[in-house]
Amino acid sequence: MLLGAHCSGGITKSLDRAAAIEADALQLFVQSPRAWRFPDHDPAAIKAFCERREELGLGAVLVHAIYLINLASPDEDFYRKSVTTLRSTVDAACKIGAEAVVFHVGSHLGAGFEAGLERVVPVLAEALERCSETTWLCMENSAGAGGTIGRSIEELAALYEALDRHPRLGVCLDSCHLYVSGYDVTDAAELDRVVEELDASIGLDRLRCLHVNDSKAPLASNLDRHENIGDGLLGDDLGLFLRHPRLQGLPAVIEVPGPDGKGPDREQMARLRALCEGPNRKPGARKRGSSAARPAARGTRD
Repeated sequence: MLLGAHCSGGITKSLDRAAAIEADALQLFVQSPRAWRFPDHDPAAIKAFCERREELGLGAVLVHAIYLINLASPDEDFYRKSVTTLRSTVDAACKIGAEAVVFHVGSHLGAGFEAGLERVVPVLAEALERCSETTWLCMENSAGAGGTIGRSIEELAALYEALDRHPRLGVCLDSCHLYVSGYDVTDAAELDRVVEELDASIGLDRLRCLHVNDSKAPLASNLDRHENIGDGLLGDDLGLFLRHPRLQGLPAVIEVPGPDGKGPDREQMARLRALCEGPNRKPGARKRGSSAARPAARGTRD
């Protein structure tokens, strides 16, 4: 397992921050996450990134598309901006040799799943053709609020099939998003069922990376609220997800606020490693509280 973190600083500083917290994998934004404007990356900066990565021996680099993107938006201006930004993100990720572009599909905003799919599929088909053999597109499961697409394995599989099982289309599973969308990943039998469903509908060979996040929000709440490792409702049981025998050999990155709201630090990385190494409870990490009963159905298409 390549353990890592989402680090700020873009292509100029994120690698140094990853090294400072002793991460073996890095996830980064290649533009400001709060603005549409895409930077004109200096070729020298891209070259320096590749050289620094080689120097550090970093096992995996993931680029996360910004959260503003909504590839299912019925609003034409917003849709156009989302399409343009995804193209630029894929191109930048290919230039730095990233293993994946992780993205949230977006929300159909009440238009319905099928209508959203019609918007999303041609955009992703084009983006996939811009990918390289090294750089894949990875659909991330969503927390399931509102009309978001990708809230269930079933919806991810529908996208996968609609894109003709493209050879560079992968999946990123987020533990917090699974939990709040109704999959109790703190229960070993339920986690086994989730993994089996993914394997049967898409294939575990398409699972390219993991987001290992604790949750502030309860089971099936559909609230996307990441918590620091060991401090949320998943607690030590998050280790079940990280140590699952069929999820090994992947980049596993944390996207947590850290102690000061500035992102993961060495302590968070140490907690992640402790979860990965075994079931013994790390001092200071607490057992999750009781959670709501698992709902009868998940991922209902709006």
